[in-house]
Amino acid sequence: MRIAVDEKKRWYHSSNRVFDILREGSTITQWEELAAAFSHKPSMLCVDDDMVISHNGREKGYLYMIDEPIKIGADAYQHPRTTIGENTEFITSRPLRVVLVCELDAPMNTQVCVAPKQ
Repeated sequence: MRIAVDEKKRWYHSSNRVFDILREGSTITQWEELAAAFSHKPSMLCVDDDMVISHNGREKGYLYMIDEPIKIGADAYQHPRTTIGENTEFITSRPLRVVLVCELDAPMNTQVCVAPKQ
């Protein structure tokens, strides 16, 4: 899977903590739903061919938007070990200001990923 990235579009991060500055080395994405899913701290997360996200996370979380411009290569770079797909996850190269978008309740019904039958 590969998603399109546009430096002018919004970037997101999620956490189960509240803060104003995102640390260098954190993961960001332009896929809002992916960031929201990671806020629940899943031990397993899957994305199917239709880009439907399923996970087993159970924690309450917070969704953040990066509050300054991001230049790929200078401020963030492709996550070198992502298993989701090209352009889905980036690692920050410096601290970044964030704005809290919303608080996300703990999921009531999350789907657990299952390996395909062989």
